[in-house]
Amino acid sequence: MRFSALKRDERAGYEGHIVPASSLLEVAKALRDEDGFDLLSSVTAVDYLTDNEEEESFFEVVYHLYKSTGGGAEVLRVQVPRENPVVPSLVELYPGADFQEREAWDLMGIKFEGHPDLRRILMWEGFAGHPLRKDWKEVYFEEEAKPFGNRWPGGQVYRVEDQNPYGKNNQYPDGFDPESWVETEDPLLYENLEKAAREYTEDIDTEQVVVNLGPQHPSTHGVFRMAVRLDGETIVALKPVMGYLHRNHEKIGERNTYIMNMPFTDRLDYLASMSNNFGYALAVEKLMGDKVAPPERAEYLRVIMAELTRISNHLWAIGFLLNDLGAFFTPALYAIEERELILDIFEATAGSRMMCNYFRFGGVARDLPAGILPRMKDLVNERLPRKIDELDLYLSENELVRSRGEGVGIITPEDAIAFSATGPVLRASGVPYDIRRADPYSIYDRFKFDVAVRYHGDVYDRYMIRVDEMRQSLRILKQALKDLPEGEILTGHNPYQVRVPAGEAYGRVEGPKGELGYYIVSNGKPSPWRYHVRAPSFINLTILEKMCVGQKVADVVVNLGSIDIVLGEVDR
Repeated sequence: MRFSALKRDERAGYEGHIVPASSLLEVAKALRDEDGFDLLSSVTAVDYLTDNEEEESFFEVVYHLYKSTGGGAEVLRVQVPRENPVVPSLVELYPGADFQEREAWDLMGIKFEGHPDLRRILMWEGFAGHPLRKDWKEVYFEEEAKPFGNRWPGGQVYRVEDQNPYGKNNQYPDGFDPESWVETEDPLLYENLEKAAREYTEDIDTEQVVVNLGPQHPSTHGVFRMAVRLDGETIVALKPVMGYLHRNHEKIGERNTYIMNMPFTDRLDYLASMSNNFGYALAVEKLMGDKVAPPERAEYLRVIMAELTRISNHLWAIGFLLNDLGAFFTPALYAIEERELILDIFEATAGSRMMCNYFRFGGVARDLPAGILPRMKDLVNERLPRKIDELDLYLSENELVRSRGEGVGIITPEDAIAFSATGPVLRASGVPYDIRRADPYSIYDRFKFDVAVRYHGDVYDRYMIRVDEMRQSLRILKQALKDLPEGEILTGHNPYQVRVPAGEAYGRVEGPKGELGYYIVSNGKPSPWRYHVRAPSFINLTILEKMCVGQKVADVVVNLGSIDIVLGEVDR
């Protein structure tokens, strides 16, 4: 690197460069403009709290930068003291840092100087403290790591809140009186909504109104809220509000043992548990090294399950997008019927239809049962191609789909990259970026398939890209099922506990909704020191306001549907 301020991270098991906070903007701008690292994929905050008096505690913000033309990561790290953690905001350079910086502020308490809207995003504004800090303890805190002593080995199970003399698992911050507290509106949200609306001008002087869409509404695809400011029926500002489903997945993950986290990943994008397993397994396997390299048969089974998951996800996404367009449930039911056949495969193999818990470090949990392979081949070679063609035939030229989709919610390729969009949202805007090709993992480099891409960046192309991708997934599946080798499905045995060397790793996969990444820091103990999920549903929402401003209320619903979010992954 040509910057004198940069120094290579010399810690064992780490990669990338450490940059002073004062030089971050200069370095990031040069990497983007001169070196082509135009895609800021992930922003992760880590709390390096230590009890050792000879070592200094600090926060570290880790940035994973990629080129939209493909290739590996450039990793930047900014280290700041825990007493006053301030880091320059990258939102002006990379708008996709917006929600990720807010998340780091919310859960870690790191201030991003210059951020245009730095407020909590997953916790409510009145929440006391920053719960991912290592010294933050909930009122019913039991132990730092599992398995808890009252469960194993003695098995004398009790509920911690039962030990509380008040019999409750809540506590109040200093100076808070629940008797005198009065609920108020969210002032920061509406203040920023008004600020964003000031840039909108109209020939006729009309009164603007604020409307909340959700969180309890079928068009929001879960407990999700959009606070919108309207001029008539025109959107002049929009702020997504999330966190209603937040259960601090990452805090739980840092107390679980490594293998305990596998079924927890199922609960993120609960429509794509196999892909969730895949990304997490890759991250831990990077830390563990070649000793857990999966056998050939396991690699093929992983790809097969991931591509079946992609088809299953896109069938669901298309069906419910048609719901949002007004074709209530008829197209969705046809799509769901095919998805159910894929879930039959998952149930026969993994034992569960949705929460599959199928991947293991070094392979998969179990082999295909007798008789299931012919069913898979029939589904992939015969039924699914016909049914995808039928969906295409009946929907793609439908007047409703085209009139409500074409020219609506346009995202330019430049904006898609700048806002860190990935997956179908990015490729529908003319950027052929697919991690399976751009930075291959597992055995994807063995298969012939095309990166699906569309060029208008509107709702219609985000629908069509999923049709295209299902066909490419079928191409991969036909090759994988044809070449599936015999052999072992797991390296070594299936342990209840694994030894993970100290270090860090970022494992990412091309999930159905985009880049799903897991950043893990190990200190050599049974639980991860840091466990962070780069959730595509969460980050793809960053551009929602930009794609909705100037459009009508009805367009907001289809814009959101075309992004394809799952709130379990958004909120974690």
